[in-house]
Amino acid sequence: SGTVIGADLTPEMLERAVRAGRDGADGGALLLADVGRLPVRDGALDAVFGAGLVSHLTDPAAGLRELARVVRPGGRLALFHPIGRAALAARHGRSLTPDDLRAEPRLRPLLAETGWRLVDYVDEDARYLALAVREG
Repeated sequence: SGTVIGADLTPEMLERAVRAGRDGADGGALLLADVGRLPVRDGALDAVFGAGLVSHLTDPAAGLRELARVVRPGGRLALFHPIGRAALAARHGRSLTPDDLRAEPRLRPLLAETGWRLVDYVDEDARYLALAVREG
């Protein structure tokens, strides 16, 4: 049980969510919001699922810090993408570079400095998933 909040910076993505039947009819809500300034009180959320989120943050540290603000201590952060970094780079005609923010050696310290502890990391062709716990 609980409430699911879907948030996006663009009205178009929220409209797509409504068309897909994810309009909050079952106790959820959709918010037009910037991850850098979420209209959510401190510690209100148990978890955040960020699909394709990290690569779209203009200031990744500020965005992850804001997510830490709204997630309770011990809460979870899942950073997900349906394909891994190498497959995504190949799809866009690029090579994988070590300075990619989603690379584990770059992501782990970034999460740590913004209030998170990385607990699991998977980067395979079929998926990318970084799981973190909100430090208290």
